[in-house]
Amino acid sequence: MSALLDVDRVTMVFGGLRALGGVSLSLNEGEIIGLIGPNGAGKTTLFNCLTGLYSPTEGTVSLRGERLPDDPAHVTDRGVARTFQNIRLFPSMTAQENVLVGRGLRMKQGPLSSLLHGPRFRRSEAEAAKRAEELLAFVGLLKFTDELARNLPYGDQRRLEIARALATDPTVLLLDEPTAGMNPQETEATRQLIFDIRDTGVSVIVIEH
Repeated sequence: MSALLDVDRVTMVFGGLRALGGVSLSLNEGEIIGLIGPNGAGKTTLFNCLTGLYSPTEGTVSLRGERLPDDPAHVTDRGVARTFQNIRLFPSMTAQENVLVGRGLRMKQGPLSSLLHGPRFRRSEAEAAKRAEELLAFVGLLKFTDELARNLPYGDQRRLEIARALATDPTVLLLDEPTAGMNPQETEATRQLIFDIRDTGVSVIVIEH
């Protein structure tokens, strides 16, 4: 059976710096893979190649046998979502609004319906709000629905970023050091969350030291 995500000899060179050299891996459905290494090993660079932020100097990245484009929006649309090593939330937006940003990719109302706020637009907005609520509950943040992201504790901000990524309905989720800076209790909760995500049918690659 072919892999869900196939990384074939990906190389990334910046000027004279070889950040990645012929990296290959396969991620199957229902699988969690860990990328482990010290700072500067190229782990985040690989994630950038997988998500279209970088175009590899050599090699290919394929999802379900089809090569992924060198465009982050199109990669996300195809079903690959990620979080970042440094939290990238919208601090002046609520937890729900941050998740709705991710959900916007799957809202399909047309421009006329959006302009006129017609029935299709209102239905799409209601469905998105319901999905955002479900995801906040899934990551344990439902009580913070209307709280500004900047007011959330650090560990909760990490989980909110995961909820936003899940809002795009990915088949592959890339987590860049999701437990960095967490205490042991937060780390254990996030570990269990990753298994829960896998159990929903999303395959996961995790960067950790």
